[in-house]
Amino acid sequence: MVKLIRLEWKKNRIGRYILAAAAVAVLLCLFIFALTFWGIASEPDGTLDAAPGAGRISASIELFTSMSFLVFAGVMLASFIVSSYKNKTMNLMFSYPIRRQKILASQMAAVWIFNFTALILTKAAVYACVSIGAGFLQSPFAIDFDMGSLSFYIPLILKSFSVVSMSFIALFAGMAMKSSKATIITSFLLIFLTQANVGDLTMADQPVFPIVLTVISFLFAGMSLYNVEKRDLK
Repeated sequence: MVKLIRLEWKKNRIGRYILAAAAVAVLLCLFIFALTFWGIASEPDGTLDAAPGAGRISASIELFTSMSFLVFAGVMLASFIVSSYKNKTMNLMFSYPIRRQKILASQMAAVWIFNFTALILTKAAVYACVSIGAGFLQSPFAIDFDMGSLSFYIPLILKSFSVVSMSFIALFAGMAMKSSKATIITSFLLIFLTQANVGDLTMADQPVFPIVLTVISFLFAGMSLYNVEKRDLK
């Protein structure tokens, strides 16, 4: 499986995705830093213009990083898997003396591992930028995290795990419709479902929701793999 994952990264030129993820991380660092310290989220009188419950900077960091890499994962799944079905290049892959399920699982794992790692590193970089800035700049946001505490890293890892796993739902939609666009559009819809606010209510703050969503995501992953040995590629 490890060799297959590496083969997928090589075949799909993972270097360009590394550069793209690095660019996303830099842009997010700049944007969040400006949001936190340069007053782009403040009214002319200096008061914070934010939705209820969004006065904590960690909420904004989690929102924008999760949005970015859920879409990023959707784009990679569309490129690695859905477009291969659409362009019939998957026929060549399935001609190898390897089970189809193992090939497809390695493609899914290649995307998941990359985005999970990239999301954690990006979050850490953004939090570090804000933490450094907080040492000499004032912010209308509450700086509500401590990078020196173990309790900071556990939720960060768990939330990243849940967010990236959601991309499997988008993959299932794309494979069902045989459309790369459907994969990416579903990623956007998942963002609206999980991150949007309705008054004071947001699913992002519900402690049970990430667990339920992760379970659902892996069910969809299983459904994507189900019966792939007999699935017609036409």
